[in-house]
Amino acid sequence: QINLIESGGGLVEAGDSLRISCKASGRSLSRYTMAWFRQAPGKEREFVASILRNVDVTYYSDFAAGRFTISRGDNQNTLYLEMNSLKPEDTAVYSCAATSNGMNYWGKGTLVTVSL
Repeated sequence: QINLIESGGGLVEAGDSLRISCKASGRSLSRYTMAWFRQAPGKEREFVASILRNVDVTYYSDFAAGRFTISRGDNQNTLYLEMNSLKPEDTAVYSCAATSNGMNYWGKGTLVTVSL
C-alpha cells in the first residue's frame, strides 16, 4: 500500500505561483499513474492533471493547461504540481491520487487559497 501526504498549500495573491507536493511512502510513485484533483468549497471534486506510470506522458484539464505542470521528483517518491498565474477560482483543496491495477489511493489534501 502507498501512503500519500500533500504539502505546500497556503495563501497567495492572484498572479502568484505556487508549487505543491505529494510525498509517497510505502512504494515508489513510478509504479502508479499519478494525478492531482481539486475540490473548491461547495463544488464537486475535479481533475487537474495526471502523469502516467513509468513514462512522462501528462494530461491536463482545460483550466490547468498552460498554467500548471505536473511532474515527479528525481527520487520518484514525490509528485509536484507547479501552478502559475493563479486565479481566485483556483482556490481549492488539492489532493493527489495514485492508481494501479484498479486500486486507488488518496492523500488528504492541501488547501490553496488565492486572494484578489
